Amino acid sequence: MRITDVRTAVVEANYDWTFVRVYTDEGLTGLGESFLAPGLTGIIRDLKPLLVGQDPLDVDRLFSRMRWAASGAGSVAGVVYNAISGIETALWDLAGKHYGVPVYRLLGGKYRDRVRVYADCHAGEALEALSSVMIPRRPRWLPPDEGLPPAGPGDPVHGRAFGLEEPGEAFTPEMYAARAREVAAMGFTALKFDLDVPNPHTIAPHSGTLTHAEIRHMVSLVEAVREAVGDGVDLAFDLHWRYNVSDAVRLACELEPYGLMWLEDPVPPENVEALRRVTRSTRTPIASGENLYLRHGFREALERGALDVAAPDLQKAGGLFEGRKIADMADAHYVAVAPHCIASPIGTVAAAHVAAAIPNFLALEWHGMGVPFWEEIATGLDGPVIREGFIRIPEGPGLGVELDEEVARRYAREGEPFF
Repeated sequence: MRITDVRTAVVEANYDWTFVRVYTDEGLTGLGESFLAPGLTGIIRDLKPLLVGQDPLDVDRLFSRMRWAASGAGSVAGVVYNAISGIETALWDLAGKHYGVPVYRLLGGKYRDRVRVYADCHAGEALEALSSVMIPRRPRWLPPDEGLPPAGPGDPVHGRAFGLEEPGEAFTPEMYAARAREVAAMGFTALKFDLDVPNPHTIAPHSGTLTHAEIRHMVSLVEAVREAVGDGVDLAFDLHWRYNVSDAVRLACELEPYGLMWLEDPVPPENVEALRRVTRSTRTPIASGENLYLRHGFREALERGALDVAAPDLQKAGGLFEGRKIADMADAHYVAVAPHCIASPIGTVAAAHVAAAIPNFLALEWHGMGVPFWEEIATGLDGPVIREGFIRIPEGPGLGVELDEEVARRYAREGEPFF
């Protein structure tokens, strides 16, 4: 069996869902998904000659072939791995179909039949829709009366699409509590909210600093969510790499009484020592990793005790087998793994296969709550992808899930090819 083609399709959802399909001369195909990036489909197209004519079952060899071929563009990190990760997933899907087994079998078998999902509640009810460079946008399919800011230029770091009516408006404890009760009632046993949201006490939004009043407001949001759902629901909060070490420590220590599952990305991702200082200074567990690539990117953070929870994104960290290797490395340091995931059902189920196959799994992210066609775009499963806060691992060959192309075409990104 030989690879004959590699093609892509892009769906405009809350983010761009970029699907990769690998074709063979025996009629088998494999499907994967890549994390969004500028120029992503062009990178996949450039990698295609490395794959055509190759045996698709040599997944790890082909991964290395792509990795080293792209070394001039950055062999240890960068958006080229977003492309490689999607292709690698498609190869595993194809291999599972060839051997007639689900992907988790190829990763070592499963520890669990169901994968626990944590619902990313973002920051209330608004749909967050962002371009490949994190600029707020308004999807074509969103009704005009939906509460989302109009598409246009903005600050991708501090001007994210929060959907508030007035520029000075801030999120309130009551808003967070109501959303928490709503999502917990759907059966989720773990929730995550953004904590770096518009705050009425902010003085210097670009400085990485927090005033005492800002911290108290952030604590009030956490307190409201905890009181709303009780101790039976685990809670995580995301800071999106926004703060300096001392203020991140102040906040993390203030949150210790609320028993968080984790506080995510408190400081910028490029400085492991800064992250270690935060982690070592608080009893609140610290999670990070969605901006790290390959197991090599996690090595220093794990060895130096900078992570309580490792959060690789398997659509860009190197793919499914590399995700397994990252989990093994984390397990050697007794660190749990909670994969970051903003993918469609295709990428989410792919990540669930890895989650099923590793011992130190904690929870898998679901970031599609505001996308009305999230469940609709997947086929091949017996019922919804997520049922009462869990994904039951498909037992069909490969990923066990396929793309509904009729639905996908309806929401296809303009200007991009569709397979």
